[in-house]
Amino acid sequence: MKNKKLPLDIKGKHIYFIGIKGTGMTALAEIFLSKGAIISGSDTVEKFYTDKILDSLKIPYSEGFLEINIPSNIDFVVHSAAYSIQNNVEMAAVSKLDLPVLEYTEALGQLSKTMISCGIAGVHGKTTTTSIAGTLLKHLNLPVTTLVGSGVNSFGGRSSYLGGNKYFVAETCEYKRHFLHFHPEIIVLTNIENDHMDYFKDYNDIEDSFISYIKLLPSGGRLIYCSDDKGSRGAAAKLNKIRPDIRQIAYGETALSPYRITLSKKRDGLNAFRLEGFDCEFKLKVPGKHLVLDAAAAIALTVSILEKEGREPEIKSIANGLSSFTGSKRRSEIKGEHKGVLFIDDYGHHPTEIATTLRGIKEFYPNRRIIADFMSHTYSRTEALFSGFASCFSDADIVILHKIYSSAREKEGRINGRSLFEETKKNHKEVHYFHEIEESFNFYTKLLQENDLFITIGAGNNWEIGEQLIKYYKETWSEASSLLGYASKGAEK
Repeated sequence: MKNKKLPLDIKGKHIYFIGIKGTGMTALAEIFLSKGAIISGSDTVEKFYTDKILDSLKIPYSEGFLEINIPSNIDFVVHSAAYSIQNNVEMAAVSKLDLPVLEYTEALGQLSKTMISCGIAGVHGKTTTTSIAGTLLKHLNLPVTTLVGSGVNSFGGRSSYLGGNKYFVAETCEYKRHFLHFHPEIIVLTNIENDHMDYFKDYNDIEDSFISYIKLLPSGGRLIYCSDDKGSRGAAAKLNKIRPDIRQIAYGETALSPYRITLSKKRDGLNAFRLEGFDCEFKLKVPGKHLVLDAAAAIALTVSILEKEGREPEIKSIANGLSSFTGSKRRSEIKGEHKGVLFIDDYGHHPTEIATTLRGIKEFYPNRRIIADFMSHTYSRTEALFSGFASCFSDADIVILHKIYSSAREKEGRINGRSLFEETKKNHKEVHYFHEIEESFNFYTKLLQENDLFITIGAGNNWEIGEQLIKYYKETWSEASSLLGYASKGAEK
């Protein structure tokens, strides 16, 4: 294979995407298409929200991986991290060709070299912070391209916003140190704590990866970090000793900066807060104290870009842009209210995320009974954070657990969904277990009642039960039962 480099000008170059339906892959494909590249690709036959995006862009793609799918005239290959020569026939075929083959994060890194790039990093909060920042930058009509790991309402449900090629704001991931391919001039650090323990040895290893990432900043580059988070605060302190040339900007309730949150309250279904350096009240329509932190980070990033443009902060415009933000796909996403039951879906797959999400929802909807359906993602994460998962549901009234959703990198572990169920029962008064999500369908139709809030949480596929329950409440029981073919089985309690 050739050197893994994309030219600065990709106009007319044919780039083939293996795993093109992935959220980041579709967004990257759209960005490359906007730069004049010829795009095609392949993926599984399973349908995703990205199918409609690819179809609207008129990007051709094959469903099902076959060697004959690969065009003969391609110049580059970009592939999802989920695929390798060991598990994908197309990957095995292109590895034999005299072509540059780049993993998604490598291609993202190549793209970041062509603009003034801002990387959003952290164990959690990346997607929401990037989504809010992109919304603000779009509202201010700044020349920016944004790439997010989820569909964003402000972007018409897409994961990318194409507003210009001067700045690039992207979500960057710590897993396997993927973010070291990125070329940042500004980094937002939301938090650091244990995660991905199938790859990282311990907390010091995780912290080292983030510090290595921040050290990629050029002299005069900016680190925007959450002073309320012990991990971020510790990394910033270490960086200050070895790279004092990096400008540090703190945000949060403990920050000694203009981005110190001085007042945060819930009012009329809004998150309202103030920042010390600005004479303005900011309002968010989405729940959770962690969303206020993410918004403060996004505001700090937006002001930094405005300063690079030689423009004043324009705080009133920023506040207006923030009030227009209505969330992103699978991040406390309101799916609708049917027969008095409010349905929400959230991607949270770390105990801290889950606890803060449920706390925020409880504060937003204090008079609703909260039923939380959770499916843990990966055996290694569940084992490493076992006690945290078992104790993170305190703000839910009823908890339902399922089997562990495995990943391509692991198929089994020393603990399982039932183990988590037994441990969670020690910390919560009402917990139920259904191994398969479909086994819980009839249980829910009897349990749910008016004024309930039903939330699916996790990076697995339990979001499907929420979708099917919404269908049930829209249709008659017989129609829903015929459509789904779900059988009722007993739950353990």
